[in-house]
Amino acid sequence: MPTIIFIYGWRLFFYSNENAEPIHVHAQKAEMECKFWILVDEVELIEEFAFNLTPSAKREIKKIIYQHFDLIVETWNIHFKKH
Repeated sequence: MPTIIFIYGWRLFFYSNENAEPIHVHAQKAEMECKFWILVDEVELIEEFAFNLTPSAKREIKKIIYQHFDLIVETWNIHFKKH
């Protein structure tokens, strides 16, 4: 379960057995958890699920993901050796 970044209490990560899935990121903070698909070419996020997220927490995590978009994609590609 590689962790990409810890920021503002959020842990962004993915699971090592998810290489058959499209690029995505999981995020967790306290009792909140979510998963977003990452559309690289469109620089877009699609929410897969969100558990216990308030509207402000959802805005915060989406902003964090966009701010670290390239790092997330690069880490995924390196981990799964997709260049």
